[in-house]
Amino acid sequence: MSHLSFTPSELSPKKLHSFLLGGISPRPIAFASTVDSEGRVNLAPFSYFNVFSANPPILIFSPARRGRDNSTKHTLDNVLSVPEVVVNLVDYNLVHACSLASTDYPAGINEFDKAGLTEMPSDTIAPPRVLESPVSFECKVIRVDSFGEKPGAGNLVVCEINRIHFRDDVLNAEGLPDANLLDLVGRCGGSHYVRASGEALFEIPKPIANLGIGVDNIPKDIRLSSVLTGRHLAMLGNIESLPDETDVNEYKLMELSEIYLDYSDDGEKLEKELHIHSARLLDSGNVNEAWKTLLSFNLG
Repeated sequence: MSHLSFTPSELSPKKLHSFLLGGISPRPIAFASTVDSEGRVNLAPFSYFNVFSANPPILIFSPARRGRDNSTKHTLDNVLSVPEVVVNLVDYNLVHACSLASTDYPAGINEFDKAGLTEMPSDTIAPPRVLESPVSFECKVIRVDSFGEKPGAGNLVVCEINRIHFRDDVLNAEGLPDANLLDLVGRCGGSHYVRASGEALFEIPKPIANLGIGVDNIPKDIRLSSVLTGRHLAMLGNIESLPDETDVNEYKLMELSEIYLDYSDDGEKLEKELHIHSARLLDSGNVNEAWKTLLSFNLG
């Protein structure tokens, strides 16, 4: 595979901006509500955003300077004046209102009104939260770190979370947030977004309790397969121990007999067909069965 490589300093600010936002995606959206020194409310989305600490609970978002005229965002001006913010998250039902609120309205215009959203008084700070948001974080601003005064320069707003609000319809039976119920959206490059629910979601077992054997310990004939991809090999390498020979033999007799009968006269085609079959199993999440399929070829 080949790559095109670029040096950021050699790109125009506009092209670099497109590369960064298109290449680092999807990004969660901080729908930030703030107030100015006169108490006027502002609401604006930022996709330079994430959580960075649990104890203490810290999130950071960045209102960058505007590229077209190097001016600062009203959100940045507000948190420098009143160091408080509610970071609301954006679900699919909110995404159009969120986009509308990103319009460059003059200072003092309330984007809650423009976007048709409901102000909900916060418990610990002055800025209101978005009633319709599935999750809202009331935050105190600890500090703001500026990366300069050039167009596009970021300003890290470092926030400590004081209070968290979840809509009750996004929590599962255990009282924890459910990804499908949250139905959050993420920001991609250009005008693209992504919806994090339904078929877009998939699960991967966390390799915390188990110590995977690693790709380097996969037998060479499997590791160098012309069928299995790097993703497949990583799935195979995440298993803690290989199925024993008895299990493999039983699986061969019960599940693979048809493949062995069809290709009994051609070992090379048989091996490839077993790799194709194991790839299908891996694509379905059946790692143990895929290992039994692959190991069956070398049984005596």
